[in-house]
Amino acid sequence: MPPDDPIARGRVDLACALRQAARMGLAEGVCNHFSFALPGLDDRFLINPQGLHWSEIRAADVLLIDGAGHVLDGPHTVEPTAFFIHARIHRANPRARCVLHTHMPFATALTLLREPQLLPASQTALKFHGRIACDPVYNGLVLDDAEGDRIVAALGDADVLFMANHGVIVAAPSVAWAFDDLYYLERACMLQVLAEGTGRKLRLIDRKVAEHTARQMDAERQQSDLHFAALARELDRLDPMWRRLDAPNPSPVPVARRKARG
Repeated sequence: MPPDDPIARGRVDLACALRQAARMGLAEGVCNHFSFALPGLDDRFLINPQGLHWSEIRAADVLLIDGAGHVLDGPHTVEPTAFFIHARIHRANPRARCVLHTHMPFATALTLLREPQLLPASQTALKFHGRIACDPVYNGLVLDDAEGDRIVAALGDADVLFMANHGVIVAAPSVAWAFDDLYYLERACMLQVLAEGTGRKLRLIDRKVAEHTARQMDAERQQSDLHFAALARELDRLDPMWRRLDAPNPSPVPVARRKARG
């Protein structure tokens, strides 16, 4: 893979994120989606295809699509809700180069509550202090621009969006940073759900300490890159085929439908 090929690099990074999310139990069936807006290529982004389980995705399976949802390069189709969520966020927020949407269990459990707050009760939760927005509205599947724009407005300048009765969105400038946030967000939510399950009162961390710790963590973003590089090495040991850019999986979507959307 040429080191200056942003499409190839992005495909490999997204494949790594998708595979590791599946291994960590953050996926749900063949639903949910990860995307990456390519630097220097306006209105184009990479996204996982419809119908493939994240555990089987290779770099060659990742699609290049435009802002209208047309597949520009890749052997598969794009799932409709993936386009309406991701295209609108990428268009509205240049910093959100990587957008991850999941229904991962512990974070999603918090979105079912009337007040879906991640409380400053664990050190891990402090990583997200002041970085989370909440969308209190659920309107069904995201299948039009208006709903995508509403979600964009709810996310605002935040890095994480708790979507009422639905799931979460994590946005970041790189795939490595977004995945690191996704992983630790689920860990923080898991700790809170487990602690609250005891029925006992949480010991909350002082606001000033929380703010100080959040700044410390933000200054240590190298850890996010190191974490992601380690996850890629783990996949190399498990299945070197995951990096292949010339060997996509057979499409699970019928040929007629793929042509109709082409």
